[in-house]
Amino acid sequence: MAYVPSTVTEPEFEQAVHEIGTTLTPLFEKRPELKRVFEILQIPERVIQFRVVWEDDKGVCQVNRGYRVQFNSALGPYKGGLRLHPSVNLSILKFLGESPFEQIFKNALTGLHMGGGKGGSDFDPKGKSDNEIRKFCYAFMKELSRHIGPNTDVPAGDIGVGGREVAYMFGAYKQIRNEWAGILTGKGYDFGGSKIRPEATGYGLVYYVEHMLKDARGETFAGKRVAISGSGNVAQYAALKIIELGGTVVSLSDSKGSLVATGEAGLTPEIIAKIGELKLKFGSLVDLGEVPGFKYLAGERPWTHFKSLDVALPCATQNEVSEAEAKALIEAGVGFVAEGSNMGSTQQAIDVFESARVKGLVGGKTPVWYAPGKAANCGGVAVSGLEMAQNSSRLQWSEAEVDAKLKDIMEKCYTTCFTTAKEFAKEGEIPSLVAGANIAGFLKVANAEQAIGTVW
Repeated sequence: MAYVPSTVTEPEFEQAVHEIGTTLTPLFEKRPELKRVFEILQIPERVIQFRVVWEDDKGVCQVNRGYRVQFNSALGPYKGGLRLHPSVNLSILKFLGESPFEQIFKNALTGLHMGGGKGGSDFDPKGKSDNEIRKFCYAFMKELSRHIGPNTDVPAGDIGVGGREVAYMFGAYKQIRNEWAGILTGKGYDFGGSKIRPEATGYGLVYYVEHMLKDARGETFAGKRVAISGSGNVAQYAALKIIELGGTVVSLSDSKGSLVATGEAGLTPEIIAKIGELKLKFGSLVDLGEVPGFKYLAGERPWTHFKSLDVALPCATQNEVSEAEAKALIEAGVGFVAEGSNMGSTQQAIDVFESARVKGLVGGKTPVWYAPGKAANCGGVAVSGLEMAQNSSRLQWSEAEVDAKLKDIMEKCYTTCFTTAKEFAKEGEIPSLVAGANIAGFLKVANAEQAIGTVW
């Protein structure tokens, strides 16, 4: 019987499938047999659901649901985050934010041996004591440990799962299995973690855009005005790296509003450090007080508030750049847009950027060149992969060594995307990095699936 797609509305998943699928059309015209492979890859290899029974501080027995979606392992062990949030269910894990479907192709673009997966529980860590969180993590790992391993599935953190939770889960696995194994990434450095993991996504994003600037215009970040959204790790470390490279950062934001430059001056490392301290205390940018040369815009995103701009880096959340905001960025003169957030632009915004790209050169310059998150922000999962490699070899690399390897991975990722894009671009057209990333990532997985005989 032929596979019949679900009729349930799954907008986030459908967005990911549509964004990838539409750019694969030129590939399917050359290799029509791969269209069936694409349909098969949309179904997870395995879905695991289990109960988690734990004891709260009052001695009361509590129960939550635990999940792991093991989507694809053609290129390596399943790899993807664990989320602890009351909204978590199987649908959320598969379709909310960056789905494991999207993760498959991002991981493929790193060039490392990682598949795609996602997991978590409807446990709410908010309001829980440290002891209750420890008890939950141990109970959660009691069942999850049956389904993961350094050569099978290596989860990482996500919403609600930070360094503390990763450490507890790692300790639980070690106790249950009586073995030290790299079965989680994002660990503390003293027990198997990697240097520059917090910085990796932001640094990697900047390294990727460096190659875009060089290939498109022979330029660097020096003197460039760069708008960034978000104010978490990705945004902070991207901003610091851009400042180091001579660029000017003219905005950061959070869920309550935006901090936007009023003149030529940009944010300084000192201000970004203050923002970092504020965020560790769960504060908002509005609590920062007056910042010279900047204004705070309550309830606003930064994209429509610039008359002159060179680079835009969405680093906050999904679908944070709308069609109207994409048009405003182009009007401000943006030449480069790259996503530090997962699926940061709506499909309508991507269409605006891609339409501008197709129009070709304007005054000798590209009007706008857009890089999707699956390529531009893969630095985070790349360093997770490097953590796996360090664990397997029982070594730990220095910060300089990890940073050098990250630069190399981002360069190879960009080169793969650009080379593939050129192969499928129309004559005289600026290559699409969206198509390049999607085709290159999909081809790597599809070729592996066919070679090992799991699809035919």
